[in-house]
Amino acid sequence: MEVERFLDEVLSRVTAFLESSQLESKIRTGQSHDSLSRTSDLKLPMEGRGLEAALDDIESVLRDSVRTTAPGFMNPLWGGLSISSIAGEVVAAATNTAMYTYEIAPIATLIESTILSRMAELADFGTSQGTLTTGGSNGNMLGMLCARQAKLPLSSQTGFDGSKMVAFVSEESHYSFNIASNVIGIGQSNLIKVRCNEHGQMRPDSLEDEIQRAVRNGFTPFAVLATSGTTVKGSFDPLRELASIAHKHDLWMHVDAAWGGSCLFSSRYRSLMDGIELADSFCWDAHKMMGIPLICSAFIVKDAEVLRTVCSNGNTAHYLYLETGEDVDLGRYSLQCGRRNDALKLWLAWREIGDAGWASMLERFMELADYLEKQVDEHDALEMVSDRMWTNVCFRYTGSSEQGELNRINTELRQRLIQDGRFMVSRSHVDEKIILRSVIANRNITEESLDSFIDCVVALGKDIERGLPQE
Repeated sequence: MEVERFLDEVLSRVTAFLESSQLESKIRTGQSHDSLSRTSDLKLPMEGRGLEAALDDIESVLRDSVRTTAPGFMNPLWGGLSISSIAGEVVAAATNTAMYTYEIAPIATLIESTILSRMAELADFGTSQGTLTTGGSNGNMLGMLCARQAKLPLSSQTGFDGSKMVAFVSEESHYSFNIASNVIGIGQSNLIKVRCNEHGQMRPDSLEDEIQRAVRNGFTPFAVLATSGTTVKGSFDPLRELASIAHKHDLWMHVDAAWGGSCLFSSRYRSLMDGIELADSFCWDAHKMMGIPLICSAFIVKDAEVLRTVCSNGNTAHYLYLETGEDVDLGRYSLQCGRRNDALKLWLAWREIGDAGWASMLERFMELADYLEKQVDEHDALEMVSDRMWTNVCFRYTGSSEQGELNRINTELRQRLIQDGRFMVSRSHVDEKIILRSVIANRNITEESLDSFIDCVVALGKDIERGLPQE
């Protein structure tokens, strides 16, 4: 089978999948793990089956994949579709280069550097350096590694005893900080959770108290880890106040803006990250609010030398890094060696819609989140369970049931939503309440799709209530 015809067939199937995602009522098939395992032919053959069989395999993969571009997809902090970015994925795969040196990735190096510079400019970071990473979790780990390096410049060479080193995070922070604390060698118990206010923001007064308590107890603080866009509530920490405290105590300040970084495009909402220019590093996932296909995530640091030292290979990779690329090879600022060209898809999308397009898109998302919140507030069977700062809409079904029944009802309601297949939202908890968290980050969501979602939630909730035992 000739290459051109095969690729045309693949593109035809992908196009049909994307088009049907807007028309099909079901986001996922609903098959259980055991059922899908039994009915799927996944065996790896001794003899190859050829390209024609590959087309059949592609059909089966598309058939049993979640339709993340469908209007009812509001589950994780990403979703939707960017056609230019999909083209970027295809071209990146076809060119099949790695991002460690300019020599092997000339135009890709320039593209990634351009993107990182623009992101830094949006945050008023001035002269800075960065790298694209495998996601916000990796970016947060790099932030902690840079903080450790700034506090203990020899730690990357001689190691260190992290049993007395402490970092401070919001109690609403992402779990990746727990993982990073293990990886960098301080241990999870030395990651101190700072209390939040009723809006889910880290309290500056509590941060000050925790720092002073740590010092009194013989610990060495080295980092303040703030969040712009928490996972559940979508809260933004007060960066300016936190930076003032961090710098007073000579601590590195990293900002996890994986979810909320896109607010920097909007004159209406960039105040959510007021003070970002005072931070030492931040991460920002373009595959979240900006709708770029996974993975596309940036880590940016003010002090380039700190990042370079953290990622230093000790000149052992003489087969890659030559003196001619000293000032341009991006691999010198990355923990990875083989790293795909994730910059291309973002660059193409950015060139397509520009800063103004990103601003318009996120402002539309906020309008939709406002609309959904209004629908919840106005329905006597639903209630909001937290304030909103971003596009996270946290609510629950209340119906006519007693408070003691609501967690059980909402747990079952979410299970039935998944089984129904038309909508996907995540289940979480706020103040020990089981809630539904709807996230608006999908360009195909509309007011009409949100109306249908509310109708579905209420209908399922009432059906669950009818099945409860009567007193």
